[in-house]
Formats: sequence, C-alpha cells, structure tokens
Amino acid sequence: MTLKHLKRVIVIVIGFTILGIGIILIIFPGPAFIVIPIGLSILATEFVWAKKLLDKVKKGIQKTKDSVLKSK
Repeated sequence: MTLKHLKRVIVIVIGFTILGIGIILIIFPGPAFIVIPIGLSILATEFVWAKKLLDKVKKGIQKTKDSVLKSK
C-alpha cells in the first residue's frame, strides 16, 4: 500500500466516523449541526458527492441564517 492510498483510507475512516457521530447526535443531544458538516468537509477532500452535499448544507445554513436575521 502506497502512502497516497494510506492517506485516502485514513481520510475515509475519519470522515465517515465523524459523519456517523453527527448522525447519531441527531437522535441524542449534541451539536449535530456542527459535527455533520465537519465530517462532510473531510470526506469532500476525496469524494465529489460529499462536496455537493456539503454545498447544499452550507446553502441551507445560510438560508436559515438569513431568515433568522430578517425576522429580527
């Protein structure tokens, strides 16, 4: 196994672990809205689907932020 493959495996394992913890935090009390984007951003370094999903999450967060600020 080359160093490049080892790095990719480590990134994948860490990214999916953090993403999984974020998904669990949806059910249990915790900052899922922070943890899930962190996991997606790690996975986005290796996968296009994660980058696209992260972009959607960022747009949703921005939309929510704008609506909260508009209502004040």
